[in-house]
Amino acid sequence: PAASAPAATPPPAAAPPAALAARAPVAEVVTQIQKVYERTTSLKARFAQTLTGPMGKRQASGALSLKKPGKMRWEYREPAGKLFVSDGRDVYFYSRSSNRVERSKLKETEDMRVPLAFLIGRLDFDRDFREFHTKSIGKDLWIESYPRSDKAPYRQVDFLLTPNAQITRLRDYGHDQSVLDYVFTNEKL
Repeated sequence: PAASAPAATPPPAAAPPAALAARAPVAEVVTQIQKVYERTTSLKARFAQTLTGPMGKRQASGALSLKKPGKMRWEYREPAGKLFVSDGRDVYFYSRSSNRVERSKLKETEDMRVPLAFLIGRLDFDRDFREFHTKSIGKDLWIESYPRSDKAPYRQVDFLLTPNAQITRLRDYGHDQSVLDYVFTNEKL
């Protein structure tokens, strides 16, 4: 969650994922996508988040703003009154229901899982993943990725790319059998 992140100039258009997949190895596809997001200095989007795990299912939604390096603002509309903000070093979580603010270091927070790391440019596909698989879903491309290290905070990360190289869905599979699923809409790079 980054406070008021100004809109950035959209990055140069990348080749459509489906076209890339047809003529290039999947490693090249993810490298192209990573380059798009590395060049992006800010991002705004609506999000829907679903966490499914041993304790059941929780859903949330709201507005997301990101500004590099590491600034984020996740403003929750459902459930109302939650706010997650990062200044690039620390993260702050506010809950209206408890009227409390919790602070922790960005690199120590459990919320700093793959979706957040990738969107703020802290994830390197070549360094962090060993294997990729793709499949077409209509005009979009679904990519499954598997970490190089068993110590990664996830066992698999999937994402859905549109033909204009935007990530519209991220799914993070935890070692605790949890699944954290984000759907992004109205994304503005």
